[in-house]
Amino acid sequence: MAPARRPQQVRLVTETIADIVAAHRAGTQTPAQTIARSFARIRAHGDPAIFITLRDEAEALAEAVALAAKDAATLPLYGVPVAVKDNIDVAGLPTTAACPAYAYTPTRDASAVARLRAAGAIIIGKTNLDQFATGLVGVRSPYGIPKNAVRDDLIPGGSSSGSAVAVSAGLVPLSLGTDTAGSGRVPAMLNNIVGLKPSLGLIPTAGVVPACRTLDCVSIFTLTVDDAVAALDVMGGYDVKDPYSRQRPVGALTEFPKALRLGVPRNGQLIFFGDTVSEKAYGDALKRWTALGATLVEFDLEPFYETARLLYDGPWVAERLLVIRDLLASAPDAIHPVTREITIAGARLSATDTFAALYKLQGLKRTAEAAFADIDALVLPTAPTAYTTAQVLANPIELNSRLGTYTNFVNLLDLCGLALPSAMRADGIPFGITLLAPGGHDAQLASFGRAFHADTKLPLGGKKLPQPPLPALPATTHGDEIAIAVVGAHLTGMALNGELTALGGRLLKATSTAPDYRFYALNGTTPAKPGLLRVEAGSGSAIAIEVWALSAAAFGTFVAAIPSPLSIGTLQLADGSNVKGFLVEATAVDGARDISSFGGWRAYTAEAAK
Repeated sequence: MAPARRPQQVRLVTETIADIVAAHRAGTQTPAQTIARSFARIRAHGDPAIFITLRDEAEALAEAVALAAKDAATLPLYGVPVAVKDNIDVAGLPTTAACPAYAYTPTRDASAVARLRAAGAIIIGKTNLDQFATGLVGVRSPYGIPKNAVRDDLIPGGSSSGSAVAVSAGLVPLSLGTDTAGSGRVPAMLNNIVGLKPSLGLIPTAGVVPACRTLDCVSIFTLTVDDAVAALDVMGGYDVKDPYSRQRPVGALTEFPKALRLGVPRNGQLIFFGDTVSEKAYGDALKRWTALGATLVEFDLEPFYETARLLYDGPWVAERLLVIRDLLASAPDAIHPVTREITIAGARLSATDTFAALYKLQGLKRTAEAAFADIDALVLPTAPTAYTTAQVLANPIELNSRLGTYTNFVNLLDLCGLALPSAMRADGIPFGITLLAPGGHDAQLASFGRAFHADTKLPLGGKKLPQPPLPALPATTHGDEIAIAVVGAHLTGMALNGELTALGGRLLKATSTAPDYRFYALNGTTPAKPGLLRVEAGSGSAIAIEVWALSAAAFGTFVAAIPSPLSIGTLQLADGSNVKGFLVEATAVDGARDISSFGGWRAYTAEAAK
């Protein structure tokens, strides 16, 4: 096919989601060429343990070609290839959870996958994992052990092993994992990529094989923080089909805060299991945060350790058992021996054990809330050290447990997390840090996490690609926000701008309308207001405006207060896009002064003030 005959165009496109989508929209590369590139790279990489099931290439290419009939501007992941962890349903592809005896073929996508497809993404295949998502090492699968993309004697990390390696190795720019106890963070560190573990319930888990249903998250692996947020924007949001879905906003990226306060453990509380190189790398990361302007505040890490001990010593092991108990009873040898040993312990727990653990957890949650009272986020090592595959195979449970030192408590305490590359050690082992904050603060973590990652200037992933400059914040709405164009007294610094800011409005951009409007200074208005009137194409002027974002509730409040003869209608902008904005009734401009020649309200009021 044509995509395979034009490699010279493929090489012009960089690896991030943002650049791939931009190239597709600009026409410098087609989605079909990008999909063909992913399949070609998978073949060339030659590691059959990364994917459990690959999608039929011709089918994926046909889906990419069909995108041409859609409006690329409305598809935030237009033509982006995606790998999906094989405990997340993709219609028509087997879901195995890395256990052949458990396999089934779903007829519908998981909610998260359906949202990716609706945004223009193309699913490439299903990735390997620690069986039933039980493990942080990536070696507990009958489908083999994916080779770490940075240093191939290291474990890939788990349980989302294949997903992390696929992104780090440049096979796809986006993959889905899951995270119950660190499975979306530990493999991110070990493969030098970004791992976003969202707030509980933010991304629906409908169509996901449970590990611990009350704690599970769909997680995101990308090369940059901005790419991870782009994927979160698409997948986040309430889902009526998921009883654990929650009404939580995704939020919007903001500039680096001026008074950022980061929590660091008290002296002597951190554990590195003798790895002095990782310990130094963590200290260096703290110095970087200080140089960026953050204030470091000590907090007590011991209650968090106590919470972590509940995960495998408490009733949540019984949740894992629920998923496989029938298979365990009928065909125990079908289950990986380490997974079997861990989960069978859940049968020994009683109802009284469960309630005792729940009571204890509730008290620990209150302690954690107090810790966050004076800080914006915690900054911890993602994992205290790293191990080779040979080391883990020789000591599978103890070394796995060590890797969860700073991850096991996170979902129990309903925290969100962002794992970031921090350093590349002299021995070629990646080191990373994780930012943690109370649930609902995903965008806040990303806002200052993106600045940290950019400041490291680390190459991306295992291919050591140059890290692109930190992009300007996108001028887009998020969640339930609605964009509205203002043309007069609501402009920044003008008399009524406070009405927007009081409602939590965010300035997205300053731009102008299409050249199809006349602009009038209305008579008898206090404060003075203009009126914008749509006219026949080619007979008007381009008028300067600002586009603001308001939440749906704030938008309703704002619009309800607009006095006649002004109203809210649809404006066309200079770039051809449409947005809600101020218009005026045609009868109201009779006798009003036409000020179109000024090109905007600021220019007119400045002239009038002379």
